[in-house]
Amino acid sequence: MKLQGNITINGRSYRAGHEIRWYTVYPFFLAHMLMFGGSGFVMAYGEQHPGVAFLYMHGGIAIFVYTIFYLNIFGRDKVKWMFINAALGLLGIYTQIGWILSLFHKNIGDYPLRVHVIPFLYFVLYTFLLRQAVLDITRSRENAARRRHVERGYATLLTVGYLVSYVL
Repeated sequence: MKLQGNITINGRSYRAGHEIRWYTVYPFFLAHMLMFGGSGFVMAYGEQHPGVAFLYMHGGIAIFVYTIFYLNIFGRDKVKWMFINAALGLLGIYTQIGWILSLFHKNIGDYPLRVHVIPFLYFVLYTFLLRQAVLDITRSRENAARRRHVERGYATLLTVGYLVSYVL
């Protein structure tokens, strides 16, 4: 993967345009975001939860930092489209979060909209990272035909997942 900005990883500096291997980035971010996103989810929807201000500070700072990393790793255009696609996909996210909450015998409608902001943003960041990982792991980013095939499969799987969670 080609970096879009300057970044330091494990004390080593990489300049924009430098090629790095996918496993330099994805395992760390996937695990790290799962932990922070999971804690944000539990704080937002748990029986004992902090106030919304703390939820926004805890999640907001992390989301801001992740977005800065994304800009440096993936570039402004990809991050812009991440947020555009997220805005278009709010219904899908709503059904996914609703389904996850139903596993804990909770209803998404029982929470005010302001509580959903941080879990929704984590969902956007995480699914963006998963898509980027799939493109790099399958070596599809620079191969237009393969990328179209992988992106269609990815979109199909997500759509099926959204439909299944909506029905459930």
